[in-house]
Amino acid sequence: MENKNNLDTNIFQSNIFIYLFFLSLLILLIIIASIYLITENKKYKIISPKSKNNYQIVSTEFKDKNSISINKTEISTKTTTILLTGDIMLGRSVMGTSLAKNNPNYPFKEVAEVVKSADITFSNLENPITKNCPTSNDGFIFCTDPKMINGLNYAGVDIVNLANNHTKNYGQDGINQTKKYLIDSGIDYVGLENLITKNINGIKFGFLGFDFVSQKPTDSDYTLISDYKKNIDVLIIMVHWGVEYVSIPNSNQKEIAKNLINAGADVIVGGHPHWVQSIEYISEKPVFYSLGNFIFDQSWSEETKKGLAIKLTYQNNQLIKIDQLPIYMKNFAQPEWVVN
Repeated sequence: MENKNNLDTNIFQSNIFIYLFFLSLLILLIIIASIYLITENKKYKIISPKSKNNYQIVSTEFKDKNSISINKTEISTKTTTILLTGDIMLGRSVMGTSLAKNNPNYPFKEVAEVVKSADITFSNLENPITKNCPTSNDGFIFCTDPKMINGLNYAGVDIVNLANNHTKNYGQDGINQTKKYLIDSGIDYVGLENLITKNINGIKFGFLGFDFVSQKPTDSDYTLISDYKKNIDVLIIMVHWGVEYVSIPNSNQKEIAKNLINAGADVIVGGHPHWVQSIEYISEKPVFYSLGNFIFDQSWSEETKKGLAIKLTYQNNQLIKIDQLPIYMKNFAQPEWVVN
């Protein structure tokens, strides 16, 4: 009997030892698994969206023994709009009519609300601004009275291109006066060795202007574009080019457009033909060969009374929408939106 009791005791002790062994092993496995999960969670961290500022900010951080890399992405629901217009000429009989009405805002009356609603409006200005500008109804030497700047401000024009074949109509003195009047009125200009950068909703926009009617493109022009593009997100170039009163861009315009895109342009908008010309995409970048007239006194033909404005919508550096806004000058030098 005593031997049997000893045997039972030994079996019981053995079972207890086995039980404790497996329990210890299980606890060890749980500890190892916990350490592994904690380590993995530290490797990948996501910061939750912050909707208060209308931004969703996702930050991912990955670390291993050999490298440390941080990748941050901002996704904004905000959009930015850029409005491009055709040629604006506020001299000759446009000036005469407006000042006779004692209303420099007259040319912009029917379009100002839409124009000023854009974050940036970029237009081609076809005349110097000079004191003692003579009244004239004809001729090809343009100027306008400084009072006419009120119309540009009224419509919310932000940037004008001075790189065109009429800017030098009154010589260097006319150019100097034009620059001063624009700056004093809070309007930026491009061309004449000037470029403009605007930072809107986190997008850095660059604006340039070139006159390829009076001169041919040079290597330094393309170098300027390439260098400038390195510091901005979106580059919009306004170009004076082509042949007047034709609806089809010529081979020279097309060649220049390809070179501008290759140099770094994201959008090209043209002027000078006074007629609306076609739209083309080069490497998925839009080229508006000519937007025609926006404000001009060329009421002697239907085509010169027509024009096109372009509204570009951007979100997170990406062009997400293009709106074509046709105009027609039913009243003298006063565009209206054409509603189809």
